[in-house]
Formats: sequence, C-alpha cells, structure tokens
Amino acid sequence: MAGDKSKLDRVIADAQRDRAQRELGYRERALKMYPWVCGRCTREFTHKNLRELTVHHRDHDHDNNPEDGSNWELLCVYCHDNEHSRYEDAATAAVEEASAGATHQPFGDLAALLKK
Repeated sequence: MAGDKSKLDRVIADAQRDRAQRELGYRERALKMYPWVCGRCTREFTHKNLRELTVHHRDHDHDNNPEDGSNWELLCVYCHDNEHSRYEDAATAAVEEASAGATHQPFGDLAALLKK
C-alpha cells in the first residue's frame, strides 16, 4: 500500500511540474498575449474550442521564442496546416529548381572526336 501511495505522489508531482512547464511554454504565453482569433481566417475561439487554435512560428523555427512573441501568430488548425503545406511546397520547389542543372554536355563526345 505504501508503494502505491508513493507512486501516486510521484504521478501527481510530475503532473504539477508538467503543467507549470506548459504554462511557461510558448503556447500558453501566446494565448495570454494575443486575442483568441485566427490570424488568417479571423475565426474566433472560446474555452470550448481553444484546442483548435495553434501557435505558428512565423520563421518556422520552433526554438525561436522571443519574450515579446514577435515570432508567433495564432492560427486555427486548418490555416496552420495550410501555412505549413505552402512552406513545404515552396521548399520542395526551391530544391528541385536548384538541383535541375544543365543536362547538355558540350564535351560529352570529345573523346570520340579526338580519336578520329
């Protein structure tokens, strides 16, 4: 019975610590800082549907979390997904464009010509 109580105490302590860390996290800070409105579609949120409001990092760097929140914007899950899809499409297109070098080889047949 004592083992169960210490395990329960540990679980409760972990949950309280995790909650405190989340409150210091960027999502909680952004929700306190900004109105609960999607920055793209302007949909408004309440406590009831707040889980559908996400924090988007404007520079796509999740480690860049300035105290003033200047790298964040609140987006609904749909607009957030659309933003990341557009970003990934642009990144893929840039890689494809960079790797699409010249295919013509002006000296490709030079060895054969020199043998003649």
